[in-house]
Amino acid sequence: MSENLAGRVVELLKSRGETLAFCESLTAGLASATIAEIPGASVVLKGGLVTYATELKVALAGVPQELIDAHGVVSPQCARAMATGAAHRCQADWAVSLTGVAGPSKQDGHPVGEVWIGVAGPAHFGASGTIDAYRAFESEQQVILAELGRHHIRESAVQQSFRLLIDHIESQ
Repeated sequence: MSENLAGRVVELLKSRGETLAFCESLTAGLASATIAEIPGASVVLKGGLVTYATELKVALAGVPQELIDAHGVVSPQCARAMATGAAHRCQADWAVSLTGVAGPSKQDGHPVGEVWIGVAGPAHFGASGTIDAYRAFESEQQVILAELGRHHIRESAVQQSFRLLIDHIESQ
């Protein structure tokens, strides 16, 4: 399944001549590595930022400290800012961010399995751009993933990010 979604992302972006970058927190590079497994990924994958530590979200991705202070790192606001930062820093047409709680315990009041995914589209530098954030899993899914453990949360988040990205690419 993962290769099919990653392969579809690479195929879509190659056909459009567009590029991709990531800003990853809880997945720590797993999304980038999954795309890199696909033959031909080098045509579309520009790179990414692993911003596991909060201070690196600010220093590398350019997420405003004020935004983190107001909303936290597990938030749609942070996911959008991370995606925007990755697009700018990596000079990519598309950028995806992943931030959340992989466990084993809550983080700043957020439950294990809460994940936010940001998607920045190619027109985000102009007035008609897309910068969206999505909660990756419903509450029931979060509970199941929390029971399965960190690996399943991280892998499921990557797969969900690819689904969201494919939806965005196909809608433009």
